[in-house]
Formats: sequence, C-alpha cells, structure tokens
Amino acid sequence: MCDASRVRDYGLVRYPLVVLAVCGMVVLVGSSPRAVDWPEWRGHGRLGVWTDTGIVDELPERLQPTWKVPIHSGYAGPAVAEGRVFVTDAERADPNSTAVTERVLALDERTGDILWSYQWETNYAGLQLAYAIGPRATPTVDGDRVYVLGAMGHLAVLDVRDGRVLWQKDYVQDFNATVPSWGITGAPLVDGDRLICLVGGEPDGKVIALDKNTGDELWRALSSDWEPGYTQPILVEAGGARQLIVWHPRAISSLNPETGAVYWEVPHIVDMGMTVPTAVRSGPFLFVTSQWGGARMLRLAESHPDATLVWEGVGESDPEYGRNFDTLDSVISTPVIQGDYIYGVDGHGILRCLELRTGKRIWETEALIGGRANWATAFFVRHNDRYFINTDLGDLVIAKLSPEGYEEISRTQLIAPTSPYVRRRDAGSTVNWSHPAYANRHIIARNDEEIVRYSLAQRP
Repeated sequence: MCDASRVRDYGLVRYPLVVLAVCGMVVLVGSSPRAVDWPEWRGHGRLGVWTDTGIVDELPERLQPTWKVPIHSGYAGPAVAEGRVFVTDAERADPNSTAVTERVLALDERTGDILWSYQWETNYAGLQLAYAIGPRATPTVDGDRVYVLGAMGHLAVLDVRDGRVLWQKDYVQDFNATVPSWGITGAPLVDGDRLICLVGGEPDGKVIALDKNTGDELWRALSSDWEPGYTQPILVEAGGARQLIVWHPRAISSLNPETGAVYWEVPHIVDMGMTVPTAVRSGPFLFVTSQWGGARMLRLAESHPDATLVWEGVGESDPEYGRNFDTLDSVISTPVIQGDYIYGVDGHGILRCLELRTGKRIWETEALIGGRANWATAFFVRHNDRYFINTDLGDLVIAKLSPEGYEEISRTQLIAPTSPYVRRRDAGSTVNWSHPAYANRHIIARNDEEIVRYSLAQRP
C-alpha cells in the first residue's frame, strides 16, 4: 500500500508515536434512563462529553466484563453505533518483517460476536518501529457507513451491515501523500455530504474533502510543505460561520468546510510535527497544547471568522526557556475546559490547572498518574460535574476537577497496558494509548490483545 521511500523520517527514534483514537454520541431508543452511542473520536462532535444517565456514582473494586474478544494490536479506540462496535487492528505474520495485515472488525455490541471483518495488506516500513503496531485513527460511523483509516493511509468506506466495500482510497497513491514518522492518524470527519480528511497530499492537499458517497474530490487546502501532524480536525461555529479547525505543525488554521477557503491562520511552530491533542473550544476561546510547541490560547472573533492570540506557553523544545513547568505542554492528552479553568496532563504526567484567560498555573498534582513519567497521558471524558479518566497504565478513574484541586472519587484497573513504550519508568514498560468508547451505560476498551466491554450502569 505504501512505498517506504515516501515515508518521512526525521530521526526521532527517541520520541513516541503519539496518537490514538476513539469515538461520539447519538441518541438511541428513547428508554429511561437515556442511552447514547459513541460513533467517532471523543464522541459526538469530538467533544469528549458523555450524556448517558443512570451511571454509577463510584467504581467497584473490580469490574466484571460483559464480554471479551481477542483482537490484534493497534492504538485506535472503538466506535459504537446502532448496536455495533467497530475497531481496527493489525497483525504481522512474520515478526521480523514490516509487512502487515490491517483489519476492521464489526462486533455485536450486546454479545461481542464478530459480525464481519475486512482486511487489507500494507507495509510499515519507514514508521518509527517501536510504535509500528497498528492503526491509529478511530473509525467514524455515519448512518449506514463506517469510515476506517489505516496507519499508512488506506481509507475504506464500508457498509455497516455486512462490511461490503463501497469505495476506498490510498493517500499515498491517490493523493501523493508522504506518510509521517508515526503514521497517519486523522480520523475522517463527516460534514454533511463531505468527508474531510487530514491527508498531507501534494500539491496543496494537507486537507482534502471527498464526497462521502462516491469518494470524488471536492476541494483541497493548505500546503503540504510540512507533514500534516497527528491531531483530529474539528468543526466549530463562531463569528457567524461554521469553521473547520485544523491544527498542524506550522499554524492553527480555520477553513470554510464547504469550500476549503482559509478564513484565518495563527502561526504556531511545533517541532517533529507533534500536534497530537485535539483542539478544545469553550465560548470564544480555542486552546491547543503540545510538548514540543507549547500552549496557545486564541480568542475567536464574534463578528466575523477570525482569531487572535491571547497567551502562549513555551514548549520543551524552546532553546531559551527549556522546560516550563508553569504551562500545559501535553504530548497526547487532550485537555478539558470547565468554566474559567483548563485541566490537562503535561508530557511528564503532571495534572495541571491553568487560568483560562491568563494561562497562570493554579495547581498541579502527580496523584492522577502516580508520579512523573515521560510522555504520560490520560483521556478525559466529562459526565455531568465529574470526569471519567483513563490513564495510560490502564486505570479508570472518576474524579472532580476544580480550581481548589483534584478530587478523586474512585479508581479501578480497567485493562492491561500492552503497547511498547520507550523511555518509560522502567525498561520494557508498556502503556495503553487507546481512547475507550463510552456508550449505552458501558465502557468499551481495547489493548493489543483484547477488546472488553464493562457495564457502568447503576444497579437497580
């Protein structure tokens, strides 16, 4: 699927792949308590918000699985829609070869039974080998279609009922893309009849919109003179317009999602292309963070599509300042905004609270992750006034976050961390960098060996 000569290698073996995936929210059958699906990365709208009712107040010491199903390796988390769970993985027949078979599975949400699967051959030559274990992008479900993306840029559009291929593309062959060092990670974004993809194609095809029904190209935008990065595009409404936010290693860009025309750009240089956490919007504010580019808080204009820089925090690659422990410089973890404060995990596992309007640090703690660790991460999902947090050591935590501090309510071990990790706490340590799905009063999580479903419903 991919010529190794088309893979960029910046000599960054000591840095991790930093991307993963998972999920959304669509209201299901009107029962009480209300249940919701999770059909894309971070849930409906990519917001990281879970609206199920009837959820436990505290976690039990040990969760009992509804089902477990063996799978192969990968970073991409599951998506859940209309009674089906979709997850991608990869398998190597020869552990000494870079030849890989990538696959998408459709499971029955209630039983875990495999309904269908679809696989394709590819080659991971040129990827950072320590992290070349499988797909990164969460499947995106839209009605009767699921859009899946492999680590080397194979895009397949399948019928959710039987796995029949409706159309497919190869980013390298069809769009002259160059696969970045840690693979292609941008989960396709559905907007009306458009499928918006972070491609990195040439010429001027960093972002490409396709007709979601046929695969025909509708528009392309932004120069690919630098790799596309690893974050997920999002849609916002601000300044009287719908805006497609694409945060890439040279700028934070806003595009017209219907035409690809650029509304505005704020320059932001991020070393090694590591734009991984998803941009977060709250009211007029838009926030991004990277360990190797620092933090940026923007204010979106009210009268027209535009943005201005409010404050910035330096990243670890800044030669003048070095590490800045007063800001938020996350490697993987997407932060959250609640009221006038930002909460997130920095690149060393420290949970911090910053003041929204100034970037001033309010507090920090090691209590969530349990100590400092290179490239530590946690995935935050808001549920009412609390958060369900998945740590990269496989813990599930319920906590409240406020300017007064971190309040942990309960914690349990959810899933074993199995993915290889370079420069962790100890030699040979492993992590879980897959964002779980929260759907229909359950959590569905995966590692490199299995996918598991647990109930989080209150008992009658």
